[in-house]
Amino acid sequence: MSPQPNFPFFQGHSLSDLFAQDCLTHAQANEYALILNYPATAHWAAYPNTQKYLLQDGSSEATKTSFDKICQKEPWKNLAVLGDQLTGVVIMPPHKLLINYWRHTFGFRYANLASLDCAVYLDQINCSDRFKQIITLFPFDHLKPEKHAIDPDIHYRLLSKATLSELGVNCPRYQSYDLDRVRLDQIKFPQQFPYLIKTSHGLSGEGTYILRRPADLEYCLAELNKYRQIHLLQTIIVSEFVQHEVQNYCVQFYVNKQGDITLIGVTQQLVDSAGNYLGGWTDYSDDLNQFTDLIATIGRYAHQQGFFGVIGCDFLEDREGQLYAIDANFRINGSTPLCLQRHRLLKLGKAVAKYSSDYRMEGSLDAVLVNFKPELDRQDFLILSALEKAKFGKIYTEIYGIVTGESILELQQIEQKLYQKGLRVVG
Repeated sequence: MSPQPNFPFFQGHSLSDLFAQDCLTHAQANEYALILNYPATAHWAAYPNTQKYLLQDGSSEATKTSFDKICQKEPWKNLAVLGDQLTGVVIMPPHKLLINYWRHTFGFRYANLASLDCAVYLDQINCSDRFKQIITLFPFDHLKPEKHAIDPDIHYRLLSKATLSELGVNCPRYQSYDLDRVRLDQIKFPQQFPYLIKTSHGLSGEGTYILRRPADLEYCLAELNKYRQIHLLQTIIVSEFVQHEVQNYCVQFYVNKQGDITLIGVTQQLVDSAGNYLGGWTDYSDDLNQFTDLIATIGRYAHQQGFFGVIGCDFLEDREGQLYAIDANFRINGSTPLCLQRHRLLKLGKAVAKYSSDYRMEGSLDAVLVNFKPELDRQDFLILSALEKAKFGKIYTEIYGIVTGESILELQQIEQKLYQKGLRVVG
């Protein structure tokens, strides 16, 4: 029996530090950049992904993932932990108050931002000699293939839920269907509930349907037909349902161009009854030994495919202790900024932390920063992203944030104090 590999933990606390080993040598300085936003298919998108690299971000214009999420809140969350080496492309810059707060909290200068007009940013990158290689969360139809740091065809295939069985680790049994070859009404779906139907490239939980009764199947088929009508779906996956789930993990690590693996962290994911992602929490003292062989197998596969970068693999654990890979995200993950706080927060004596993208506070960002100043100064609460909005004349701020504590009990007590001061979870 071969010994388990001993992967080191990543020692930095920024995305720049992570990618430095591959992208930021002296000869490569300023050649690489990270586009912080996903592509979209909505009418508001100047560069819709509707040609080759299809994604499922809503089956109708009314249900598409919103501009503020894709172009503001989500990219700002990663911008908070970008660091000062890797250039970040932003098409909607955050409030100066937020950047000043980040400078004080995370210690970065945030001088390495390329703020480009959202209407022309991909054309500017395509024509620019400044950026030769672009790291993306998802391939862009309108970004030249040679500009992608990862071959976009390879990246798209790796991001497909239909490739899960290729990773070499245990996963639920599933069958994939090419809808250009077989019609939905020709597929023999399981007679026994529950089971899952997934679209190949659903964004932020979109396109994953848990089927518990015939009515769920009717709704799912209606949604899939809508996607087909707007030409945004080619492949679906019909998967068995993992019974008796006790834990839902996201295991994150980095694979460099030489195939070496660095651990980033593991979160226990928080999801609602429909499977929608709500956030996650982590114990920074977790050594990830439980996942070592799985990480080695997935990392080896990724390297063989020509991938480098962050990988987050979602696992379900059943009551027998069996682990099932249910998704593999070959990109920066939603909770990556949470995991990157490991060493910084451990030095402050904070062993546990919880991330949520669904916080809300009445009032402006300035009011939020004033109201929570004691908690922010103690780093009991970290703000990764904040966007002011107004409804019926009232201003409120939507927040992606992290609550921290020495223990789960203290974290819960801090959450209660934040609630008493007006912080709400509205997912």
